[in-house]
Amino acid sequence: AANKQMPLPLLVTRGGVGGLLMGLANLVPGISGGTMLLASGMYQHFIQAIAEVTTFKFRARSLLLLGAVVTAAGLAILFFAGPVKELVVQQRWVMYSLFIGLTLGGVPVLWKMVGKVDRSVWTGAVVGFVVMAVIAVFQMKSAGASGGGGGSWLVLFVAGVVGAGAMILPGISGGYMLLVLGQYVAILGGIEAFKDALKAGDLAAAMGPALSVLMPVGLGVLVGVVGVSNLLKLLFARHEKPTLGVLLGLLVGAVVGLWPFQRAVPPQVGDLIKGQVVTAERLASLKPEHWLTQVFEPTAGQVAAALGLVIAGFLLTALIAILGRQKKSAGVM
Repeated sequence: AANKQMPLPLLVTRGGVGGLLMGLANLVPGISGGTMLLASGMYQHFIQAIAEVTTFKFRARSLLLLGAVVTAAGLAILFFAGPVKELVVQQRWVMYSLFIGLTLGGVPVLWKMVGKVDRSVWTGAVVGFVVMAVIAVFQMKSAGASGGGGGSWLVLFVAGVVGAGAMILPGISGGYMLLVLGQYVAILGGIEAFKDALKAGDLAAAMGPALSVLMPVGLGVLVGVVGVSNLLKLLFARHEKPTLGVLLGLLVGAVVGLWPFQRAVPPQVGDLIKGQVVTAERLASLKPEHWLTQVFEPTAGQVAAALGLVIAGFLLTALIAILGRQKKSAGVM
């Protein structure tokens, strides 16, 4: 019924804008694609359209809206994946500081959704925090720079499922989930390689990243959007408070894996990266995103700058969420 309150051309146009914002958000760990849809006033329409399609109710309005959102999000990801990846690899402590603020900015969004807090909320929050913190610490100890080593077809598929599931929730960042799982730079790198091959007209070269990265991630995203959205719908209906508590814990625990003061260390012959010994031949082909990371002691200026970036990121996400609430209260949705 909500879709009928908006003319079809306006619905599709706003869906395209929301999709563009969502695509950009999912390239930046800490900004939630769901929050960006809220900001564009399209979140309820989008969730309703997914619910209709996954229950085999194929209305033209819903299909056109989903097409606009998905197409715009895909184009945003395709064209901006490369620049964002380079920033993460080359300016790690700056970007991670910003990501921390962006991530924490999602806490008020979920807190408002919780409403009255009870014991189940706190229990869920503790469980979510511990799970995410353990994953984040493990990833920091085992991954190369930016978690950029990449994984198997199955790992990339799971990353797509988890990232998509997080993507549709206000306050939860799909991009950050990919970062914690160690697949963030690998996926962005695959998208960049695919785009470059297409620009060069080399279809054979494009098939490599398409089959090894884009296909497993794409299938995972499809399963994640359909499966996770319906699972969450069920959990919210039956166990709303503990479910929101777990999501809140996951969000706060995510920050553990974003300690900003770490940098890529150029490898040496004999080092072990991804279970393989670095040889002189392999050394020349290793890109910075595959280097191992090392924690460093920041200067006072770096600490001050990092705190400023954290605050800026927090305020940005909070303002986006406020904008979304204002649009909703104004009857846009």
